This record gives sequence, C-alpha cells and structure tokens, in this order.
Amino acid sequence: MSTEQQLFTESLASVGVETRRVPPAAVAEAIAELLIGETVAVTLDHDDVSLPDTVTIDPTPSELHAAQTGITPAAFAIADYGSVVLPSTAAGSELVSLYVDHHIAIVDEQDIVADMEHAFDRFGRQLSETYGSAIVATGPSATADMGSLVTGAHGPSTVSVVVVEG
Repeated sequence: MSTEQQLFTESLASVGVETRRVPPAAVAEAIAELLIGETVAVTLDHDDVSLPDTVTIDPTPSELHAAQTGITPAAFAIADYGSVVLPSTAAGSELVSLYVDHHIAIVDEQDIVADMEHAFDRFGRQLSETYGSAIVATGPSATADMGSLVTGAHGPSTVSVVVVEG
C-alpha cells in the first residue's frame, strides 16, 4: 500500500468512514456486505467491477427517494483530507450520493492523490474548461447550525469507501 493510500485510510477512519480495499473481482461482495436497505447506484466506470444484483442502477426519482444506500464512483480521492471527489454528471451521481442515509463511494487505488494541491492540478483545469462542478465529500454530512452536532442533515449520515486494487 502506498503512502497516499495509507494516509487516505487513516484520514477516513478519523471521520468515522469504513474503508475496504479489495481486488476488482471482490468489489460486488464487499459492497453487498455494506448495503443498508434499498440501494441505488449510477453506472460505474469500471469494466471489471460489478455491483450486486439487488442494486437499482440509474434510479428514477421515486426509486432514489425510497433508497437508504447510494453507490457512486469517485473521480479520485484526496489522501490528507480523507475526501472523495464526485463530479456532477448527467446520470445524477451527486444526487445518489446526497439523498441517501448511507453513501458508498468506489475509487481506484491509483486515483488517490496526496493533497488538495494535487487535486486541483488533476481536476481544476477540466472543471474550468467545462464549467463543471464536483462535490468534495469528507465523511458523513454534519452540521452544528442549531447548536449541537447533527449528522445526516444535508447528506448521508454514514459513508463507506471501497478502494479498488490494481
């Protein structure tokens, strides 16, 4: 495991995120162990990675509303923050990551960058050229707007990350 991968795992643990590191052939099994209730996903960008058969891919608004778990690919991850970068897509990946109680992000181990500077080097030009947007998500949603800390108010209350080896 590289230094960035180790730091990413440690950073995720510090914000209460479970991490699984598995080969492509074991991704569906790892995801199945993490599922909570009805599950929706957007199509993954991995040819050699599959989702469990119980997962609804490219959900309708009503399927998304009923789901407890959402699965999305991450464009890349930022090791020192323990963040995953989720670009806005026509498939609505940001909705699948935000409107559920439990989010599972899938990221390739070679797509883990050391820090925010490397993240901007990697993604900044693309976003400025396409006027795109992305969510940089670090752990469960949390707010203390009204005094005490509440998780899940503006997004998922729990998060898991599956790191795909290779």
